[in-house]
Formats: sequence, structure tokens, C-alpha cells
Amino acid sequence: MSMQALRERLAALNKSANHILAEKGSQTWSKEDQAKFDTTMDEAERIKAQIDSTQRLMDMDAEANFRDVPRRENGDLDPKAAAARLGYEIFLRKQRTEMSAEELMKVRNTMSTTTGSQGGFTVQTLVARDMIDLLKSYAYMRRVASQITTENGADLSYPTSDGTSETGELIAQNTTATSADPVFANRALNTFKFGSKVVTVPIELVQDAQFDIVGMVTKRLIDRIGRIENTKFTLGTGTGEPFGLVPASSTGKVGTTGQTLTIIYDDLVDMVDSLDAAYLDNPISSPQDPTASPGWMFSQTMRRVVRKIKDTAGRPIWTPSYDEGLSSGSPDMLLGYPVYINNDMAVPAANAFSLAFGNFHKYMIRDAMDITMFRFDDSAFMKLGQVGFLAWARAGGNLLDVNSVKLYQHSAT
Repeated sequence: MSMQALRERLAALNKSANHILAEKGSQTWSKEDQAKFDTTMDEAERIKAQIDSTQRLMDMDAEANFRDVPRRENGDLDPKAAAARLGYEIFLRKQRTEMSAEELMKVRNTMSTTTGSQGGFTVQTLVARDMIDLLKSYAYMRRVASQITTENGADLSYPTSDGTSETGELIAQNTTATSADPVFANRALNTFKFGSKVVTVPIELVQDAQFDIVGMVTKRLIDRIGRIENTKFTLGTGTGEPFGLVPASSTGKVGTTGQTLTIIYDDLVDMVDSLDAAYLDNPISSPQDPTASPGWMFSQTMRRVVRKIKDTAGRPIWTPSYDEGLSSGSPDMLLGYPVYINNDMAVPAANAFSLAFGNFHKYMIRDAMDITMFRFDDSAFMKLGQVGFLAWARAGGNLLDVNSVKLYQHSAT
């Protein structure tokens, strides 16, 4: 079955599950109703796993054989963008010794030399911005976090203030108002260096002008950096790496003894209520910006557990997205809040923090503009008929409001 057919089948299953939910409404579900819904969702889970496995195999095949190499497209770029792309492409396609004086000037105008003897260039702002934009659309944390970009990677303390405990006063006429200055704090938002590892490209593709060398190399570099960044934005300790969402958050609910691999309906209700009402009733949430409202985050493994939970009337509490598997334009819903899948979250296990609930846009990701690119033409690559490319990027992250996200922790035994 093709990927498109699998995605269409998944969408049909989700639509069927939503129809069952709508048809039953507030009625108490029978065992037959529950079995029908569970069978539908089990099949959806199987199809989703097949899609993910197929995609991973396709990615591995593409990584090894460059079978997804895009062809060049002559889009309408503004003059500055076109000039920047041209300089970047020359750098990717040619050794410095092969560049004409004019080409070398175009490269220098696009990328400023840092360690020329090693082929290193600091990517010019216009190109760096495009690469950072690609990172913003990659991986789980960047889809829900707030993001800023700075011109360099100097240490930065970001000011924060928690006003959830502050209140006004009722006073009589002609009475002086009391003072209650907001309490400000600083959260470290320092950057750390992430590397892509070396991407080797057959020299035939580098020299073939018909293929989009810019798109090909950039995608490989960004995908790799995006994966390691997401792991650290999720689990980073803050020591020599970013503060991850999980270590920076506090526990909202601990499972009772025996729940080393499970979570129950009451736990999910307690998780919602562990968050201050000020975070639940978010005035800036909207359909156009669903990440501004509270949501759930957990792995696909945890999803298999959660999506089968029923309320006290036997009704499923999971609402699948109609378009999941096609456009993924809207997330699944759990207890009325959106679900975001992040496979860097822990799987169910003793003492594991496998589920998070809260305002994920309170997590801030910081990107620095100084992205460095390297090209390797030495004998170690040339004797294999290859050229190597490497990228360094600087980024950091931290949860600015530690009360905005709560964690579910499985029991120890």
C-alpha cells in the first residue's frame, strides 16, 4: 500500500472514530460500543505505526543514496536572496582553488571567511535566517515553543515575572493604595553549539548543475541538527546543554503504586487541575494559534496507553483529528486540550516522566545567527569520490515560567 493510501486510510479511520463519538454523544457506552471504538483506534494506531516505519525507511534510503535529491527550480527570488543563494551554491559546488575571482567575490559577499584553510565560512545573515526558519518548522518542540533570534550567541538572561499569586485590593474612599511591586526573575537563555556531523555527497552530484545542491545539503544538515536540538530542548539538564522542558518543569501528579506503565482517567483530570487556573483560561488562545493554549505532550508509546482510556460512563476521552495523516492541520484532543507527540519524551516506566501538560509556548528557544559551514575536499573524501559538508549552529532553550507546565510521573513500583 502506498504512503498516500496509508494516509487516506488513517484519515478515514479517524473520521469514523469521530463519527462514533458524535453519534453516542453523552450516552453511556456499552461494551460493544467501547469494543467498536477501540478496534477502530487500534487499526488507526497500526496504520500510523506503518506510516512512521515506512517514512523512516524512506529517510534512511534517501540519506544513503540521495534518492530524494530535488531538481533545481527557477523561482522568482528578490535580487538579494538570489545573490545570496548563488554565492552559497558556488561555495557548495566548487573548491576555492577552482573559483574565479568573480565567483570568489560572490562567495565572500554571501559568507564571511572564518577559517579559510579548513573551508569554514560563517553564513551570511540572509542565508542563516533561511536555515533558522527551516529549523523552526522541524521537530516537536519548535512547533509549540516561543522563539527568538539574536545576532550572536553571547550569554543572555531573559527577564520573567509570575503574577499568578498577585491580587488587587478593595479600599475605602480617600484611602491610599498599597504597593505591590511585581517580582522579576531571570532565566538563563544561553546558546550551545550543535553539529550536523559530516554529510558526504558524491562528487557527481556536486558537479551536476541540474540538481539542487543547496536544497539537498541544507536539508541534510538541518534535519540532523533539528533532531539533536529537539532531544536537548526536551531533556537537556542545563549543564553544558540547554535547559530541557522536562527537567525545568514540576511534578503535577504521581501515579499510585502499580502504575509503572499506566495512567488512569483520574490522573489526567488531576493533571489538568494541577495547573493554575490562570494558565488554563488563556486569553490569547485562538484557533489560529492553538499552541498559545494549554496542551498535552507525550510519545507515541504513551499515546497507545492514553487513547484507550474511558471516562466513568465508558466513553473514550480521546478525540482524533479528522485530517491526521493528510494535512495534520489540527491536533488530536484529550479532555478538550490539543495533543502534541514528542518521541523524545520518556516511555512509560518506573519513575518516568512520560507526560507533560501546560502552556508549552512558555518554553523559549533562542537561535544565534552565527551558523558556520565547512566543505571538505581532502584526500580522505576525494579518494572515495566524495565531498564532505558540516554545519555548526548555536541555540539554547529554557522554560521561562516553571509553573506553566506540569509532569506526570509513574510510580516507582
